[in-house]
Amino acid sequence: MRNSADSSDAPAAETFHGLVGQLDYPMLIVTTRVGERQAGCLVGFASQVSIDPPRFLVCLSKANRTYRVAAEGAAMLAVHFLPAGAQELAELFGGQTGDEVDKFAHCEWTEGPGGVPILSDCPNWFVGSIRERVPLGDHVGFVLAPVAAAHQEQVQELTFDRARRIQAGHPA
Repeated sequence: MRNSADSSDAPAAETFHGLVGQLDYPMLIVTTRVGERQAGCLVGFASQVSIDPPRFLVCLSKANRTYRVAAEGAAMLAVHFLPAGAQELAELFGGQTGDEVDKFAHCEWTEGPGGVPILSDCPNWFVGSIRERVPLGDHVGFVLAPVAAAHQEQVQELTFDRARRIQAGHPA
């Protein structure tokens, strides 16, 4: 078995990045609140990980302000499924950094369970209590158990392919 630092892994990593770069994941916005601090970011790494009990994994970049706020003791995260027409919202939460911009001053939202912001332009969302934090390289995975949710009939979602041109507010 090769050491992960072995330079001979570089071609495999490059091929892997090309392969997964073709996947067209749904884009999500994750929001959270700790005390008076709230944060949110565009997320592409997320998946349901259990049916019974229901669990969802959302991964936040360690470079991101949303990760830092969530790591400071957040009890819940809200996961918003972006409608296909929500490009401006995706650009706000993916192309701006909360270190410099109050993203919530530029969109409509309401307070959800645990005080987490619920984005008004996202009709499909859920709030999950954080059950586990899992280090995953440059991201940390947050395992969520749903505590509240809203779902409308089929809403076409914004996917990675449509969000590809957004310049990230922080390096991934």
